[in-house]
Amino acid sequence: MILVKNGYAIDPLSKLSEKLDILIDNENVVKMDKNIDDGSADKVIDASSCIVAPGFIDIHSHFRDPGFTYKEDIFTGANAAARGGYTTVICMANTKPVVDNIETLNYVLNKAKMAKIEVLQVASITEGMHGKEIVNMRKLKEAGAVGFSDDGKPITSSKIAFEAMNRARELDVVLSFHEEDPELISENGINSGKVADALNIKGSPYEAENVLVARDAALAISTKAKINIQHISSSLSVELVRWAKKMGANISAEATPQHFSITEEEVLKKGANAKVNPPLRTESDRKAIIEALKDNTIEIIATDHAPHSREEKEGKVVKTPSGMIGLETALSLAISKLVKPGYLSYMDVIEKFAVNPAKLYKLDRGYIKEGHRADIVIFNPEQEYVVGDFCSKSCNSPFIGEKLWGKVKHTIYRGAVVYEDKV
Repeated sequence: MILVKNGYAIDPLSKLSEKLDILIDNENVVKMDKNIDDGSADKVIDASSCIVAPGFIDIHSHFRDPGFTYKEDIFTGANAAARGGYTTVICMANTKPVVDNIETLNYVLNKAKMAKIEVLQVASITEGMHGKEIVNMRKLKEAGAVGFSDDGKPITSSKIAFEAMNRARELDVVLSFHEEDPELISENGINSGKVADALNIKGSPYEAENVLVARDAALAISTKAKINIQHISSSLSVELVRWAKKMGANISAEATPQHFSITEEEVLKKGANAKVNPPLRTESDRKAIIEALKDNTIEIIATDHAPHSREEKEGKVVKTPSGMIGLETALSLAISKLVKPGYLSYMDVIEKFAVNPAKLYKLDRGYIKEGHRADIVIFNPEQEYVVGDFCSKSCNSPFIGEKLWGKVKHTIYRGAVVYEDKV
């Protein structure tokens, strides 16, 4: 048995917010009370000065397995997630081969059984992620796909998007959309504006995101499909999602830590490590995302953890691939950029890290309760540290060298400690 003592428990689902001990036996929480006797516990975790919360759920990660395991694999990705306080991660389908078939899906799910945390998988919306033929959603759902996304590529055909939404509604599954119209983009990963001008390129304008968000918001209103707008970056896209919600659409949106923390100017400071799709945009866009997190227009914080090798990120920034790792810094950025400035409370942040992701995918996760599976994160919100080493195979982060607040001390998955901070 594990006893977590002296921690401040926060559970947004039950609105619990008080100092409690938590006793774990095998996979489950068996008791939550004050001053639980530690005589029968095999391990006692002193959570003094720490918040004890439900394990986090990331609905948007790339573990690069199969096909690109030199960047990341299921095991190293799971280790990085555990260090970040995540007990469940949903991986995207843009692997090699693409997860558009049962064989590749089974490869991921079977390998995931040996990971430290729960690794779930979406399948692609279209075959090969080519945007032309919709996959057999029913069979892939029956085989274990938890949702569908062509993330990494937009679906440019309105007909395909419309048909996919209708099928998804019938199957009651989530469709997640990467919204960037390639016909409007000259160079990926860098916002059209002063930074693109400084690099003598045209970059990626916010219109590329806005037009597809507008289309899919309108289609979501008519189809009633459950859709998720991924890694939203534009203030107008935020307004489009807000409008669609008012019109009755079953639409959600996610924001990444990078999009609420930094702006396009970081590209000039950190180079390719700050290059991401959709790009970091302006301060007004960043503030709009924060306001949307405050009023729940954006309900979910997702990492878009996207590892690339050091060699791939070296050289001229325009030629390098887009993406940054994020699982190990997400909580710290939320504390440093959202809680400390007073935009959100810890209750709000935990809701966006755990409760709302679970609700979107209808997972029985994201809360702490007696008799329920013990997926728990323990973190010290007042501990400062400098971002440096990673459990991920990759280190493509623009936050290296930054001092951040909040450090995960323990992550517990299915009643077992899968990460313990030694510092």
